[in-house]
Amino acid sequence: MKISLEALQILDAIDRRGSFAGAAKVLYRVPSTISYTVAKLEEDLGVQLFERLGPKATPTEAGRELLKEGRHLLRAAQELEVRVRRVASGWESEFALGLDSLFPVSLLAADIAAFYEAADSTRLRLVSESLSGTWEALLDRRADLLVAAGEGPSGGGYVVEPLGTVRFVFAVAPTHPLAGRAHVDAAELALHRAVAVADSARRLLPRTVGLQSAQDVLSVPDMQGKYALQLAGLGCGFLPEPCARAAISAGTLVAVDVEQPKPDETFYLAWRTGEQGEALAWWLRRLRAPGVFEGWLQRLAGT
Repeated sequence: MKISLEALQILDAIDRRGSFAGAAKVLYRVPSTISYTVAKLEEDLGVQLFERLGPKATPTEAGRELLKEGRHLLRAAQELEVRVRRVASGWESEFALGLDSLFPVSLLAADIAAFYEAADSTRLRLVSESLSGTWEALLDRRADLLVAAGEGPSGGGYVVEPLGTVRFVFAVAPTHPLAGRAHVDAAELALHRAVAVADSARRLLPRTVGLQSAQDVLSVPDMQGKYALQLAGLGCGFLPEPCARAAISAGTLVAVDVEQPKPDETFYLAWRTGEQGEALAWWLRRLRAPGVFEGWLQRLAGT
């Protein structure tokens, strides 16, 4: 067979790093090995796979097609390797935990320490996404277990169970024009800039939460950024009540009654159907324990 997995790994590394030298560095190979492998594959296939311009290497149309299909083979080989190791030990070689960006990864510090004591052979990876992007991480196998907001996309292929709910409050800085209003209707709200966490989904339909039609929106990557910008008076919007509680008590944020309040958001645990690894089982036991979610909310509130 002319195309090997090793050759596909080299082509993938060249494309990602943009040069043969960059691929050699990330793969811990000498550059001559990278050059020889590509040249031999181009000779065997009778096509040019990369355009070379100085140190930079750009895939040709044939190279892009080979990379597109080859990456499917690389992922399949990786998944096969993971399954074989799992059969042997029961523990996944790598486990990815996906968190909605509302929750900073620092909340899991004690859990991570306990996990490493139980499974020092499993490499742990934390993934932070927002809204539909969190669900997409599960469907794309970038995460093995989620703490995600709202119900997942249709189509199935995963198991869900509710973890807890979060209440939201509409809040602005004391200097914001809406701060002195007793009640704000949708028409007036649309006149003021909103600060919103951007949905990180690449493929799934993005969610928009608590925004008015034609309203100016300042998009941020996570809830921590949204909170900071609203505190600075740069916009308005809904915040998780635990996050805003201390600032409202201190008067650095003002809660405003709006015509269309945001319903409580339910957060779910979710994992792919049929997954049975020991790391998944460990994290499910840990996150299902009584008081875990409530403890997160208390820490977000600083209590």
